[in-house]
Parts: sequence; C-alpha cells; structure tokens
Amino acid sequence: MNRVLIGPAPLREIPEAYVPVLEAAGLVPVFGPVTPKFTEAQVAELLPGCVASLAGSEPYTPAVIASAAKQGLKVIARAGVGYDEVNVSAATEHGVAVTIAAGSNQLAVAEHTFMLILALARKLLPQHAATKAGQWPRKANEPIRGKTLGVIGVGRIGHEVIRLGHAFGMNLLACEIAPDHLFFERFGAKLVSADEVFAQADYVTLHTPMTPLTEHMVNERTLGLMKPTAYLINTSRGPVVDEGALLKALTEKKIAGAALDVFEHEPAKQNPLFSLDNVVLTAHTAGVDTRSIRDMANYAARAIVKLLAKEWPDEWVVNPEVRTRFFAG
Repeated sequence: MNRVLIGPAPLREIPEAYVPVLEAAGLVPVFGPVTPKFTEAQVAELLPGCVASLAGSEPYTPAVIASAAKQGLKVIARAGVGYDEVNVSAATEHGVAVTIAAGSNQLAVAEHTFMLILALARKLLPQHAATKAGQWPRKANEPIRGKTLGVIGVGRIGHEVIRLGHAFGMNLLACEIAPDHLFFERFGAKLVSADEVFAQADYVTLHTPMTPLTEHMVNERTLGLMKPTAYLINTSRGPVVDEGALLKALTEKKIAGAALDVFEHEPAKQNPLFSLDNVVLTAHTAGVDTRSIRDMANYAARAIVKLLAKEWPDEWVVNPEVRTRFFAG
C-alpha cells in the first residue's frame, strides 16, 4: 500500500518537482496511459490499490472513491487550487482527506489576469491583426491607470490582483464575504456589494471558487448592471459565468468586451464566443506557468506525505471534518 496515482499528464515532464518527495517517504508513483485527462473509467481502473492520488482534473465520483477507499485510498491531493471534479462529501464519508495546493499559483493567476486586462485595454489582438495586414493602426489606446478595477472574491488570488491593481494606479473595488479590512485599507480598496462592483467597475475580474452560490453569478441581470464601456475577466471557473447571457451582452454591445481563461465546458473547442472580435481567450492556463506547475505538484506531494505520516496540513485540507475518521483508519 505505497502506490500513488499521478493524474495530470503535464506532470510527466517535471518528475523532479514531486517524485523525490514521494520516494523519500517510501511511496511509488504510478502513471496511467498517456492522455490529456483520465476518464472516470480510467480512474476507476487505476486508483484501487493506491494509498493516494496526486490528482489533476480527472473525475473522482462517489463510485470511484467508494471502490478505491475499500482498497486503501486515504488521500486525494489536487495539484491545483480547485476541486470541482472531486466529490468531497463522498471522500469524507469514506474517510479520504482531500487537499489543494493552496499558496502555489496565486501570483501566476494574478499576472495572467493583468495580461488579459492590458490586452483588452490596449486592444492588443485587433492591433496585432491590423498591423500584420499592413494597416498600421496607430491610434491612442485607453490607459488602465485611473480606471476602476472591481475584484469579486478576495482570497489569495484576489489579494494579488488588488496588489497589482494598486501598482498600476487603479481605483479598487472589492466584494468578499470574509474581508481582511487591514489589507483593504493598506491598498485603498473599497469593500462593496457584488452589484456595486458590476455597476461601477471598468474591469470586473472574477476570483471565486465554484460553488452552488457562485454558479452563474454572472448572468443577464448582473451583466445588465455593467457599463457599456466595461470589461469582464474570468480566470476563476467557467460555470461562474452564464455564457449564453455573456454572448448576448457582447453581441449586443451591452458591455465592451471580455477575457476568458475558463469556460462552462472544457476543453472548449467549439463555442460561439470564439467568433466575436471583442473577446480575448486563453485555454485555462492562468494558474500554470512553469514555476507554479512545479509548486502545485510539489505541494500536493508534500500534502500526501504529511497526511500519511499522521500530520495535518490545515491550510491544504478542504474537508477538515474527515480528520477524526482519517486518523481512526
């Protein structure tokens, strides 16, 4: 019982980030077939007999978890900060700890967010296309200094986005259910409601987890609050945005544009948003620069080792209610 399933395909290219951590604890990494993402059937086949999973975005359903837990599964450690594909309640029921790599990629996401904001503000893609076509589109662009940045969700990533917004000389609005008032005061961020963010910000950027409360929080109503000159940026989770409502708002020019790193259905290969010229798109890459991907893999491996050594990394465990049952097992 010392096998650890390695889920994310990109981690095969950087074994030095996590394999030594596992092997030093007597654990053996197990790799499945080369595929962008394991299916539920593949996880169900590969996971039983493993004490832990260093997980990517493959599905950990109740059936998969129940079967693997009977054969010794103790930890599902996400090499990332989201855990949409892990059925946490099923994991808790079967005594399996679920962890995330909190603290590993907030700077990567914040940098990517500002890349998107600047691309929108400076009309990077239209300039690029027109310049290549020989049109020489030398026109004045909008600055972001002095503009209002609205941040919805001020966790680790939101904090870094506010820091960067402050550095760029932006006015800062934020919506957060558990605010750090001293941080807000230090960086001059004003705490307001979500509706106020949508109504007042020139750039609305989303940094919330995917929960029943945040699903489609960006919808026809909230998009209707935005200024026609405003932009929406989403580097959080795709289902936070109702893409049908966003498509309508963009097509009817009710908002100026959007930048999306995440989509309701991924991988997003056919999407009507792709046909619009007021949208900037990336492929869910905000949190995975070459440094953060190593950190995420390393943190996940360390979480596995700590838990199997009967240590409890509070900052990484997302189902703390499993603790008593985990240690009893």
